[in-house]
Amino acid sequence: MKVGFVGSGSWGTALAQVCCDNGHDALIWGRSLDEIVDIARYHQNEKYFPGVRLNENIRATNDLSALSDRDLIVLSVPADAVEAVCILLNSILKHPIIIVNVAKGFHPVSHKRLSVIIKETIQPRYLKDVVSLIGPSHAEEVIVRLLTSINAVCENETYASIVQGTFSNTYFRVYRSSDVIGAEMGVGIKNIIAIASGILSGLGLGDNARAALMTRGLAEMSRFGIAMGGKPETYLGLTGVGDLIVTCTSVHSRNYQAGLLIGKLNNAKPFWDMNTKTVEGVKAAKVIYEESVKIGISMPITEQVYRVLYENVSPKDAVVALMSRNLKPEFTE
Repeated sequence: MKVGFVGSGSWGTALAQVCCDNGHDALIWGRSLDEIVDIARYHQNEKYFPGVRLNENIRATNDLSALSDRDLIVLSVPADAVEAVCILLNSILKHPIIIVNVAKGFHPVSHKRLSVIIKETIQPRYLKDVVSLIGPSHAEEVIVRLLTSINAVCENETYASIVQGTFSNTYFRVYRSSDVIGAEMGVGIKNIIAIASGILSGLGLGDNARAALMTRGLAEMSRFGIAMGGKPETYLGLTGVGDLIVTCTSVHSRNYQAGLLIGKLNNAKPFWDMNTKTVEGVKAAKVIYEESVKIGISMPITEQVYRVLYENVSPKDAVVALMSRNLKPEFTE
């Protein structure tokens, strides 16, 4: 299998290594010449994985047209770059391919799910289908071959099975799911809850608080996703509770780390001033809050994360607002 990777960052590099470990032809395209040279010549990506030696069969290029012969192309770019990358791909594709999306989030303007954006942007004659390869995973662990399980999500089981077989091995197990809406909603919304988890840690509020947050966050995620057409059981799987747990608790989580900084300083402004990394939950909070207001779905955690990020509410005040809501049975909104 010939697999192309758009993006020479951490996740694209880690997944390219999984492919090479499985005997496939993996070619990474990236804009950064330093990263491309580092991967292709020195078999490392020192910017993201200091001291890690990569599979020497990984190839890298800064010529996008080199991906024109691929069977699969993996989009390993931030959510807000997916549309622009697909426009570029239209200029170099020559035959129908499977697009594999690994970003977790939503279009910043239209608020559409990423698989929808890809299908609307890639010309139909070049697209077999879109498979989302998503679930509880950090590149920092995959690159050193620690055990990981995620999901290949597509309504077409044939294409999901192809992606599943391409990436699965003894340290990287891929399941299949056909619930595209539920899975994409789950992995997007959990980033918002992870920011809240970091805030609680930064405020020093303890494990009880974070356990409650993840539980109520799962309820919030499920409520919204099901209203959008997702299946309830999806939120008990890898793209639901699985991804929620790892993103809310791991030191590798950029969303958790962003929340941690905000909580420690009890203010989001220093985060906006200092941050240079992709933190998908920041943009997702705006998207999901605005959508929840529009359709009338209660999303109290998302609302408070939004207010901390965009309305200068202090994290301590946001916590008080959550804890002071009207009392009710657990299994209601």
